[in-house]
Amino acid sequence: MVSFTLMAISGRELYSALDTFEIMLFRSMVGVIIVLSFAKYFGTIREINILDMKLHFIRNISHFGGQNCWFYAVALIPFSQLFAFEFSTPLFVIVLAPIFLGELLTKERVLAASIGFLGIVLVARPDFEVVNWALIAAFLCPIFFAATAISTKLLTRRHSITSILFWLVAMQTVFSFVCAFWDFQIKIPSEEDIPFLIVVSITGLTAHLCMAQAFRLAPVTVVMPLDFARLPLISVIGYLFYDERLTWYIIIGSLFVFLGNYINIKSEEKLEKNE
Repeated sequence: MVSFTLMAISGRELYSALDTFEIMLFRSMVGVIIVLSFAKYFGTIREINILDMKLHFIRNISHFGGQNCWFYAVALIPFSQLFAFEFSTPLFVIVLAPIFLGELLTKERVLAASIGFLGIVLVARPDFEVVNWALIAAFLCPIFFAATAISTKLLTRRHSITSILFWLVAMQTVFSFVCAFWDFQIKIPSEEDIPFLIVVSITGLTAHLCMAQAFRLAPVTVVMPLDFARLPLISVIGYLFYDERLTWYIIIGSLFVFLGNYINIKSEEKLEKNE
């Protein structure tokens, strides 16, 4: 919760000085140093290999797209709205998993996805007469992240977390450099920007590591409601420091997204018991 919240705040503070590609570039460069340092310290650097590079590429280009959409949206729409979109990622996994992982699309999963997508519509409240690119970016985030989650699941069958994280930051450094340098100019962060860049770089790794560890230590039904507490937390921060309003549409829509996720979790537990 703390990591995701700090990343959102830092991302918004950086947007006025750097574009999303530049934020991703400097974040990934710091990430390479962090991953290699920890890999050397824990003696896992030999686990990095060049197997399944095509799958690594698919995972990391998906994550790159999702993160750039996320950093773009976090600067332009309310925190609570973006986080509600982000929580719909498991619902998109429901749709994509039967195609790429061969998992069954049960009635419970269809119900969960339907309720969750209704929540997304309530959160977004799309105005089809005006194109809101920030909302479109927010909507694309969970789709990209769902593709990332599926490819990560495939990678974990043969690769360690060190190898996966190394290729994540290494590839995204290249992607970011190419995109940031399209105009032959890359802004150098100022002294005021560096603390926020460091926070973004560290929390980008710790958020997912903490989440993975939480799922190892406790059931999903315990972790998920606690993780969902990010929404009221970031909403309070948005209200206090950024003059953001928390509308009933976002609250009700978020509850629908939560309900969809919860139905999916309970159906997964039921399937595991039957097996």
